[in-house]
Amino acid sequence: MRTQVGIIGAGPAGLLLSHLLAGHGIESVVLEARDRDYVEHRVRAGVLEQPTVDLLRASGVGERLDRQGMVHEGIELRFDGAGHRIDFAALTGSTITVYGQQEVVKDLIAARLAAGGTIRFEAKATAVDGIDGTRPTIQFEGGELACDVVAGCDGFWGIARDAVPAGALSVYERQYPFAWLGILAEVPPSSKELIYCSHERGFALHSMRSPQLTRLYLQVDPDDAVDAWPDERIWTELGTRLAVRDGDWTLGDGPIVDKGITPMRSFVVEPMRHGRLFLAGDAAHIVPPTGAKGMNLAVNDVRILAEALAKWFKEGDEGPLDAYTAACLGRVWRAQHFSWWMTSMLHRFPEDDAFQRRLQLAQLAWVTGSRAAATGLAENYPGVVGTRG
Repeated sequence: MRTQVGIIGAGPAGLLLSHLLAGHGIESVVLEARDRDYVEHRVRAGVLEQPTVDLLRASGVGERLDRQGMVHEGIELRFDGAGHRIDFAALTGSTITVYGQQEVVKDLIAARLAAGGTIRFEAKATAVDGIDGTRPTIQFEGGELACDVVAGCDGFWGIARDAVPAGALSVYERQYPFAWLGILAEVPPSSKELIYCSHERGFALHSMRSPQLTRLYLQVDPDDAVDAWPDERIWTELGTRLAVRDGDWTLGDGPIVDKGITPMRSFVVEPMRHGRLFLAGDAAHIVPPTGAKGMNLAVNDVRILAEALAKWFKEGDEGPLDAYTAACLGRVWRAQHFSWWMTSMLHRFPEDDAFQRRLQLAQLAWVTGSRAAATGLAENYPGVVGTRG
């Protein structure tokens, strides 16, 4: 099998790259280890920045997003038993859209297949060879794919990054001493917008995936097992952390249909290119989910890569490909800083004492009480700064 761009991974990055390349008349094949049903139903991120929404619309896959996506004009920071709204629209004229990653994936798969694109499900990539030459190949269960360029969009645990020779990548990483327990519950959201809560027992987040599905998270120990958190314990802890001193707000509960624990890390590799191999999305960088940046960074990576590949294939201009890493990393490191800042401000660390807790509360009071500080959050969260490569 032969194509122009071999893409490993049918997540948002790989599928959107294939879709954007098709718009430039460039052929691609997407290889995915899992079956279609698994890919379309794995629960992942759900907050889209405005530039991400704009790109999906412009590329022709925004119809269902516009119909089902929930536009939010702000978020709530809740601490010390009280809520404080950060109004994105008023501060920066920006919004976010809540639309599950699996829904983006469904839209992109449908668009690629309708256009005659090739997605090979249950075709696990096992090796990438020849990236220092002009005819790289991807070995996969069931065959071999020869191509001009390989795009590694196979996530943090994928094989693409391992194809880069030892010593060619610089790794920047930070592990956090906590994890997120995430649930998906069949209950209408208890708030119209996301609630980020800092509590003495740990962080909590109230989010949603639809008017009928609520997504909630708890900060937990990274060594915790899911079995240690039966449904009753989860709802009790969420109720404790998200409680308000005054007002009639209550947390609705319902059947939990999905439950999992996600470790927290910051991770970046540089460069994002080696020879004919280009890394995008989680294959190149991971951010703590507190800043809601993961999928948005992946979308920005493949936007830049698709434009660079189009220049190369059509005009023989390799300049944009040479600049790919630099074009992505400014945005990546801005998102890393913002995600670290949100994580540090909202979570309890094992070494925290009463003094550190008072510092957190003072910072939260400043962010919610100062227009200048709130504007910084309202620029970063919806993606209105550091977006273009």
